[in-house]
Amino acid sequence: MRIRVPATTANLGPGFDSCGLALTLYLTLDIGERTEAWYVEHNIGGGIPHDETNVIIETALNLAPNLTPHHLTMTCDIPPARGLGSSSAAVVAGIELANTLGELNLSKEEKVQIAAEIEGHPDNVAPAVLGNWVVGAKLDGEDFYVRHLFPDCALIAFIPKTELLTSESRGVLPDTLPFKEAVQASSIANVMIAAILRNDMKLAGEMMERDLWHEKYRSKLVPHLPQVREIAKKQGAYAACLSGAGPTVLVFTPRATAKGLQQALRNLEVDADVLLLDVEGSGAEIFH
Repeated sequence: MRIRVPATTANLGPGFDSCGLALTLYLTLDIGERTEAWYVEHNIGGGIPHDETNVIIETALNLAPNLTPHHLTMTCDIPPARGLGSSSAAVVAGIELANTLGELNLSKEEKVQIAAEIEGHPDNVAPAVLGNWVVGAKLDGEDFYVRHLFPDCALIAFIPKTELLTSESRGVLPDTLPFKEAVQASSIANVMIAAILRNDMKLAGEMMERDLWHEKYRSKLVPHLPQVREIAKKQGAYAACLSGAGPTVLVFTPRATAKGLQQALRNLEVDADVLLLDVEGSGAEIFH
């Protein structure tokens, strides 16, 4: 049996801590034979545990403490600490593991609720569970969200080889914003969401690059953002914005220009992977 969970990007510029989009990179977990103790086979490195201290197993056992241990094989295309939802994917994989082995019969809504409780807000976890584009909020402990189809376009992920921890990236954000600036930031986000709902990526892209919530504070941690943005604009892209807390930059572009833009970004003097991706429409899936 196999569990597959997609990567996610959050924020899309002004949709800070609210907008999330599922991407065609995956964490895959194969459930093998029963064993005496849990073991997660993987070759990812980076200190990711092989035993039950692994986030996937911890999450599963929190939901279903009496699960029988199994040998698990994990493969993951989602690079950690790059703003592509690797921790959310692990949490969702743990929920799916508990749901499958423990026969919990959780609904998608319950999975989102559990994952958002663990992660703090639903922007990454909801699209990992549901697929596509999700706009959400956690208010007084309750999750509110809307899933919608994202406009057709190509996505290019410019993924530097250097990590940027979310805690470090959050540390540069201000505690407060002046009221007038917050109103303007909110109006930019509202126009972006309305444009996406109308399939107007040109207008949505313009709003993505006018974010006032977080990018200007994080830009000193992501010096390649203006370079990527400049090349993207020259090639006719809709927008380039930070993916989550960074350092990955996600470029939204018409499909006709995607391969040329991908090659142009590869020529930048930054040690990075440049991947051509799509919106992932299914969310977490189980394959028997």
